[in-house]
Amino acid sequence: MSRKSELRKLLRARRRAHVEAQPDRIRALLFHRPPAPLLDMIGDDAVIGLYHASRYEAPAGAYAGFFAERGHRIALPHFTARDAPMTFRVHTDPFGASDLVPGPFDLLQPAGEPEECVPDVLFVPLVGFTETCERLGQGGGHYDRWLAEHPGRVTIGLAWDAQLIEPARDLPLEPHDQRLDAVVTPTRIYRP
Repeated sequence: MSRKSELRKLLRARRRAHVEAQPDRIRALLFHRPPAPLLDMIGDDAVIGLYHASRYEAPAGAYAGFFAERGHRIALPHFTARDAPMTFRVHTDPFGASDLVPGPFDLLQPAGEPEECVPDVLFVPLVGFTETCERLGQGGGHYDRWLAEHPGRVTIGLAWDAQLIEPARDLPLEPHDQRLDAVVTPTRIYRP
């Protein structure tokens, strides 16, 4: 098993334990609205790319509603097949999930053939991160490939504090790994 695979397994277990230890009403208050320093990074007409969180990922749903209320278009990842490249499609119900269906990875994504778009700002899920905003993803490389093909995007990770990799040298980096511009946790904002 590779070092990254071992690290993913450890961090997923740590993340699950962290989330399960939080009362539901506390968890509902977290990630309710982006912190003010992040808003300074986002243009008024930016298309916002988010994700529909799995059970243990940092939730991004409240951010969808927040940015929609400010007039931003919201986009979510979309896959036509497991081996297809990730694209982003318009999320037409950012206050709910009426336009979402399970995709090839069993993650909710926009149904049918909604308009494809390219986010200017991308909030990304992660398994782990360092203080200098290196990201350990799920292992499929979808976000790294998309970001390499769309340079110049503002990239912000959402994570639980328990997902911090310390020391940072414990994360084996590869040339294709994309660094984030920031990572937001319930207690802190990390910047490179």
